[in-house]
Amino acid sequence: MSSFRSRVRHPAAALLAFVRRENLFRLMGVIVALVLVGAGGLTFFEEDRAFQDALWWAIVTLTTVGFGDISPVTLGGRMIGVVLMFFGIGVLGTFTATVASAFVQQRQRKDRGMDDCDLDGHIILCGWNDRAKEILKDLRADSRSAATAIALVADVETNPAGDDEHLHFVRGTETEDDLMRAGIKRAATVVLVGDRSQDYRARDATAVLAVLTVKSLNPSAYVIVELAGEENVPHCRHAKADEIIVSADLCSRVISTATLDHGISKVLHELLSAQVGHDLMTHPVPDGYGGRSFIDVFSDLKRTEGKIALAIKRHGTEHIVTNPDADARVAADDRLVVISARARGGT
Repeated sequence: MSSFRSRVRHPAAALLAFVRRENLFRLMGVIVALVLVGAGGLTFFEEDRAFQDALWWAIVTLTTVGFGDISPVTLGGRMIGVVLMFFGIGVLGTFTATVASAFVQQRQRKDRGMDDCDLDGHIILCGWNDRAKEILKDLRADSRSAATAIALVADVETNPAGDDEHLHFVRGTETEDDLMRAGIKRAATVVLVGDRSQDYRARDATAVLAVLTVKSLNPSAYVIVELAGEENVPHCRHAKADEIIVSADLCSRVISTATLDHGISKVLHELLSAQVGHDLMTHPVPDGYGGRSFIDVFSDLKRTEGKIALAIKRHGTEHIVTNPDADARVAADDRLVVISARARGGT
């Protein structure tokens, strides 16, 4: 798994957009005007009052706090106070009700997946089922993606992922409009999980179409797609899917291997899950080890970092050399597939 760096909109920008959307500038302008008119009126009727004291009195009166440290003594000053008190109840009540209502609506829109995502370098997870739930758990259990922004695109009524503060729910399917709402243009990785409620042929046809849609919107996105059968693998390759996982094929191979080598499924489960045990991950070739033999890198990596190298992923290709020869040379820009205990520790 690669490291992810995602960006969300700055809180100040989000607050400014919220204020503009709810027309709060107009209400705040009315409040400021009332305070200034009230302070000016008090100094007009009571000339011995300093403006800063009158300003403090106007704010206290408008908010109906009423400390009593300053009070008007003239009829005109008291009439100004009455006007401020009556207007203060209405204006501030409207202001607080508007803010509270806006926050409730915003929360409801977020929970129902109605808002667009303003993210960058994030992961898009399409589809929601038991497998997608486990994928999300694994991503959050890995320290490299524990705080990564994830946009979940799923055709369910409310956010099914609970209180994950780094997850953004978008209600929909793998259509162009819904993917755009999920920020597909700036996404780093897209994971397409098959819908098991469909027939496996229809499911895989939908997956191929989804890959085409994603790649047309963001050719640089790394697309991982799940298929039910092998017959649509060539179509996914033509659609430029970066990784294709055939669930039935993978499951059958694990079962057949476990039949001959008992307990192997437990080892694979531990290596493939960030929630338990050790992790299977890619690792850059350590500095200064480019051009050295695999056995040298293997020994030093285990001794210094406690990691076991299993394979070499050659740079610029999809070629992976598993269990390389001891004297195989490792290039500086290659990546190593290793077993590590240090990727865990997320939330």
